[in-house]
Amino acid sequence: MDRFRMIFQYFQSNSESVMNGICGLLALASVKMYICFDFSCPCLPRYNMAYGLGIMFIPPIALFLCGLILNRQSLVMLEEWRRPQGRRKKDLAVMRYMCSSIMQRAMVAPVIWIIITLLDGKCLICAFSSSVDPETFVGFANTSPLQVQQLLAKVPCKDDELMRNNTSRKAVTRYLRCWSQALGWSILLILIVAAFLARWLRPCFNQATLLQARHWSNYIDIEQKIFEETCCEHSRLFAHKCILHFFKSIREEIKMHSFDLPREGEEAEGEEDLLQGITDQDQVNKLLKMWYYEKPPL
Repeated sequence: MDRFRMIFQYFQSNSESVMNGICGLLALASVKMYICFDFSCPCLPRYNMAYGLGIMFIPPIALFLCGLILNRQSLVMLEEWRRPQGRRKKDLAVMRYMCSSIMQRAMVAPVIWIIITLLDGKCLICAFSSSVDPETFVGFANTSPLQVQQLLAKVPCKDDELMRNNTSRKAVTRYLRCWSQALGWSILLILIVAAFLARWLRPCFNQATLLQARHWSNYIDIEQKIFEETCCEHSRLFAHKCILHFFKSIREEIKMHSFDLPREGEEAEGEEDLLQGITDQDQVNKLLKMWYYEKPPL
């Protein structure tokens, strides 16, 4: 039990490291999902683009939402944004820092999925095989426009009877795969250059403002955790007091069954100290309302 408590405390005190680990796991999960995914293009003119672009962009949206859900700071940021002003002013710089941190972590897995799909090329071939210019390829010269569209739509299906002996299928596939891989490498290069510039140009900006925003962002997160822990402890003691009060009328009968109950003096003294004198439902509701509407100034 102590080991689990130590692990839990480590996660609480190192939430940033934990979130980086979760983002890494989501990124690995996106790679594994794409490897295990059975991609099969419908090879129909009306559905190829919808299927190809859907596979390219719908899973990244789901991964992005998962990144937001798993990031505890997203809920903390929304609560900080929506809370009443009260006696504590809102710091927009802190909320901007939290939003930037949340978005950066949530975008890792979706970006990796999109880059992998582009480097692989299957999605782009399926989506845009019907959009290439047939006059560029020799094998479509002596066919009607309707047949050309059907043949181009079947380019991703190399086992199809119409395309099995078509000499231009490989040329269209190579053409679209080259564009897909070029786009994927370009996005990857842009991201690396952007990360490089953000890394090396950061010292040129005001570091004091960044440190303040990071400090108070961590403070808001830790304060929320400690408040929740304190509420749980108070709830446990409050429930314990209510239950003992309920069984007070049959105390003697409980003692006959050898239940080890504390003495009334010790019980009242110990719990009153921990409950801080808040022993009524209306008092608890008033306290929680005060915390929400009038947080104490820092």
